[in-house]
Parts: sequence; C-alpha cells; structure tokens
Amino acid sequence: MAVSANPPIATGTISAPDLVARAEAWMAADVDDADIAELRDLIAKTTDPYVGHLAIAELADRFSGPLQFGTAGLRGAMAAGPNRMNRAVVIGAAAGLGAFLAAEIGRGAPRVVVGFDARHRSADFARDTAAVLVAAGAEVLLMPEPGPTPVLAFAVRQLSADAGVMVTASHNPAADNGYKVYLGGRAVTDAGQGAQIVPPYDARIADEIARAGAAKAVPRADSGWTVLDPEITDEYHAAVATLHDGERRAKLRIVTTSLHGVGGAAVARVLAEAGFTDVVPVEEQADPDPDFPTVAFPNPEEPGAIDMALALAQDAHGDLVIANDPDADRCAVALLDPQYGTYQGAETAFSQGWRMLHGDEVGMLLGWDAAERAARAGRGGTLACSIVSSRALAAIATHHGLEHATTLTGFKWISRTPDLVFGYEEALGYCVDPEHVRDKDGLSAAVAVAQLASRLAAEGRTLLDRLDDVARACGLHVTGQVSARFDDLDLIQSTMTALRTSPPSALAGSPVDSVRDLAEGLNGLPPTDGVVLMTADDTRVIVRPSGTEPKVKCYIEVVSAVDPDASSAALSAARVAARGRLAHVQSDIRAALGI
Repeated sequence: MAVSANPPIATGTISAPDLVARAEAWMAADVDDADIAELRDLIAKTTDPYVGHLAIAELADRFSGPLQFGTAGLRGAMAAGPNRMNRAVVIGAAAGLGAFLAAEIGRGAPRVVVGFDARHRSADFARDTAAVLVAAGAEVLLMPEPGPTPVLAFAVRQLSADAGVMVTASHNPAADNGYKVYLGGRAVTDAGQGAQIVPPYDARIADEIARAGAAKAVPRADSGWTVLDPEITDEYHAAVATLHDGERRAKLRIVTTSLHGVGGAAVARVLAEAGFTDVVPVEEQADPDPDFPTVAFPNPEEPGAIDMALALAQDAHGDLVIANDPDADRCAVALLDPQYGTYQGAETAFSQGWRMLHGDEVGMLLGWDAAERAARAGRGGTLACSIVSSRALAAIATHHGLEHATTLTGFKWISRTPDLVFGYEEALGYCVDPEHVRDKDGLSAAVAVAQLASRLAAEGRTLLDRLDDVARACGLHVTGQVSARFDDLDLIQSTMTALRTSPPSALAGSPVDSVRDLAEGLNGLPPTDGVVLMTADDTRVIVRPSGTEPKVKCYIEVVSAVDPDASSAALSAARVAARGRLAHVQSDIRAALGI
C-alpha cells in the first residue's frame, strides 16, 4: 500500500476552465506580485500540449480547498493558491487570529509576539502578520531577527502575551513553511499558558479565518508594531542558565550541528554559558541556509541527516554529538557505543560504532535526571510523555515517587500537564524547563544532556551506563519505528482502514491479544486517529498518521524484565535479544501494512 513513485494525475471533478477561473479570481484578490506572476505562468502552461496536463493537476491541487488551520497551525509548500503557504494565506490567518483574540480578550488590546526562522519568506510572513494584527487593534511585538522557536515560546510567557505566532516549518523540507500559534496571557490562564493551541481554539480561529475574506481587503498597517530589543534573547539565555548544576564536571568535546537552521549560534552560546567551551560545529551546516543544501530532509531523525556530524565527531575525537533541527526545538544526541555493531538490527551502523540515541533513550536519561532533582528537592510533580513514547517514563516516575501523565501526541498536549516537572515525546522533543518554556526546547535540552554526560564522565561513566541504571530499576525498554511517506494522501487513510479491519494476528511470533482504536478514546484521552496493538509478550505497536508530514508512522516498543543486579554484560545481551525482537516486529508490521 506504499505510494507509487509516479502517482496518477487527477483533477477531481473540477474542469480545467473552472480551475483557471478560480485562479484568476485568486490573483485578483492577492497582494503579492511574485505570487500573481507565478500563478499566471502556471495558467499559461495549461494549454501547452506537452506539460498542460501537469499544470492542470498542479492547479487542481492548489485549489482543492484552503490550507487547513488546525492544532499544528498551518504548514505546507510555498506557492500561490489557497492550498499553499503564501502571503495571502498568512494574511487571512492573521486576520482570523486577530478577530479571535478581540472576541476572547474583550477589553484592551491583545498583546501578540511574532517570531520567525530563516526559511524563505518567513520574514515576509512575520511582517504581514504584524501589519494585520496592528490594524486589528493588537499590540504587536516583533522578534528582532530570525531565531529559534523556543525563544518565541519563552517570550510569550515572559512578556505576558495573549498570543504568539512563530513562522517556521521546523524540520520540513526547504519548499515548506508554516505558522504556529501559541496562547497565553488573558487568552489561556491554566497550565497551558504559553503553549500551542489545542481544540477548541483551533476551530474557533479557523472559523474566523474563513470569515476574513480576500487578502487584498484585509486592513494592514504600515507601522505601529514594536521590534523587540535583543534583550529578549538575553532573558531567554538567563532562564536557561537557571538549569546550570554547578557540579564538578569532566571536560567534553561536543560536536554540534544546526542543520542549516537558526540554532547554530544559540546552541554554542547556551553550551558556553554552561561551561562547555570545547564545542566543534559542523561548519558546512552552522549558518542558516533556507535551501538546506547538505540534507534531503533537515530532520535529525531522517537517515543520513547527521552523518556529517558523526564523521566530524569521529575525526575530531569528540565525546558527544548534539544536533538541533532547523528551528532548534528538537535535540538529537549521538555517542560512541561499543556494542552498536552487535545490535544494530535493521538500522545502519556508522563507522566505529557512532550512533544516534533514540528519542526515547534521551527521554529516559533526562526524565531520570529530572526525577532525581525533584526527589532531592523534596517536591512532587509529574513526568509526562505522549502516548507513542516509551512506557519507561511511567516506571521512572513510580520509582521516584512522582506522578505520570500520558497525553496525545504533540507538545501542545504534553506542555499542558499540571505541575509538569519534565515532558518529552520520542520525536526528539524535550521540555526540561516548563516554568519558562511550555514547549519542546532543543537548546535547554542540549545543556541538560551535556551536563549529565559531563557529570557521569567525572565518575568514569557514560550515558550508556545511566541507561543501564534505568533498565535495572525500571526494566529494559527498547523502541524503534517504521514509517512510510505518501504522495497520495488517500492512501494514508486506506492504510489505517486496512489495519483496523484486518490487524495482524501475531508480531515476532507473539500473538496480538489486544487491538485498541484510538479514535474511540483510550484511558481518558480524547479520540485521535491511531491503532494500538499489544502482544502477549508486552510488545506494543502504535500506528498513526503523522500530524505534520504525509506519513504513516508505527511506534514499536519491546519490554524485557532484567535483574536489578544485572551486570553490564548481561544487559548488553538483553539488548541484543530485544533489538532482535524489535527488528522482527518491524519486518512483520511492514508486511502487515504493505509498506
């Protein structure tokens, strides 16, 4: 059921003349000359005998409906038309947000902070947002330069803003851009203050966007917003500094990469301020470049994305690799694992044993560290993770006398957990400082990981030794993924339907004894699109469509009980066995889904 390399071209029920008429009407209401010219050129190609069918199919997709605004805000390819990211669509989104805030806040001007990354058109989209919101009566604070998403999320809370907008497509390909919305101040006053939107806010904003009308008719101010001083970034760094442990540390050589995003200078600064000065960046990827020339997908999770960092770490005799995605809200960690070649399974080993830790492994490390700090301070609190993340965090919370919460996928849910001490999702997202940033933050996570690695090194131990500690206390949890990217979005739903109607009877030889449809809700969670398979040996597989990419993702967890006094050799053997089972489950789930 995987997508064909050359999917058939379809225009649905809209005729070519109707498509051209819709495009002409859109151009008449557009505000951007370059977008108008691009659309006019596409219309001209519809009559070309060689490429006309391709142009018509492209028009059909662009005018298949508006780009949907939801809990992820907006995200899509940049081009002209309602089903793309462009100035007209952004102006409509800003108008809808302004109308929502005016109704929600009532008296007084809403305060909105607007940030943007270094992608193509991000600065334009941010200025348009500021212009629309000022015209709508809002007080707008514009970030002074392209910057990381965590700094914008920090600013929403720090400045008591009623809303925040971040123009970014995070780790998506270079052709994409996006629009994240945060609520705080007077708009949201509970534990989700400063977090990304969730229902029903998304639907209410979407309704206002639908009422906004043509982009050319939306009022836009020529001035009136305030460009923030760089001091706001200094305040963010001061907040990260509250995480510094001040303990005696071993020196580390840390290799970093920002994958051509905005995190390069920021991660160097937060690490230096924490005392890590032997930091070696991947120079080819250190500066922002919206074309992402050295990576096909600028996502540390994608195969090959951090190969340059791993090669540099090997050549430079590094101790640790830290990779951020382009907007620096995610953090990947890699290290030298002497056992990697013996249990790599279906993964690809890098030369001499360098490997990236799975997001769940970093979640266990930071979760254990956070739980220890909370226990030492004599206070309670909650560790939280998404439903597709490892069940190890719940065991860690129990071991340290803390509460645990399972949420739907996404930090918009994790960060709303009351009395949150630490939150994470397996997709390399970690919240180590919920007091200041109610979102995933790849910069503060980098500091937390570096400090932990350095403390352990001072004891002659490594992050791998700490993972052994967690396994002895909480059982061995080994996780992995299977995913498939689709060009035809209809195949995503047909894949999910096939799984619901004909789930596999066994995985890796263990009977599937439970199939739960997340669309019906589970353990008090709101309904969502996904299926949970549980086997008799406690292996868990969760299959769901991605919320930000055209993918179906399968999250697999194998759990093994281990002796609390197990030696490192015994744990290594247990990992080899668990990863063998994991590879078998990965093969079986691919076959079951036809991907």
